[in-house]
Amino acid sequence: MSATPTPGPLQVSSGYGLGDAPADGSALAWSTVVSWLTDARNYWVCSTRPDGRPHAIPVWALWIDGALWFSTDPTSYKARNLAHSPEVVIHLESGDEVCVLEGAARTIGVEDLPAVFVDAYDEKYDIRLDLTDADFGLYVLAPRVALTWTEADFPTTATRWTF
Repeated sequence: MSATPTPGPLQVSSGYGLGDAPADGSALAWSTVVSWLTDARNYWVCSTRPDGRPHAIPVWALWIDGALWFSTDPTSYKARNLAHSPEVVIHLESGDEVCVLEGAARTIGVEDLPAVFVDAYDEKYDIRLDLTDADFGLYVLAPRVALTWTEADFPTTATRWTF
């Protein structure tokens, strides 16, 4: 999962002046985006309720090996939404350093967590997770697409990454 995605231009309406962006999307280094994903504290999970209404809620997560790993109570709205439709958008809080991930989140078992997950989570959030807790659902998003840019340099840094 840790391969570097392929950069390309972000396709949006011409009113944003994207003619200034490099055609290959190379203005923003993937290593910069990885640092945003690694260092972020909150990640917004945007899912869809079974009746089609949107739902957005923040979670704590870890970026490990090219994927975003997070947990939630299996009875929460987001968990029930993901059970109904795993297609999700997850983005960082920042509007200055933008990263929007798209893909399908999947439920995973404790045995599928990266070995570093519990220690890294404790180090980042100062909470030691109890993976034996029945109210603990584990998820991973290996994105298909990431949309990224810096607000200060938009549109020259606008990049669409494909995995």
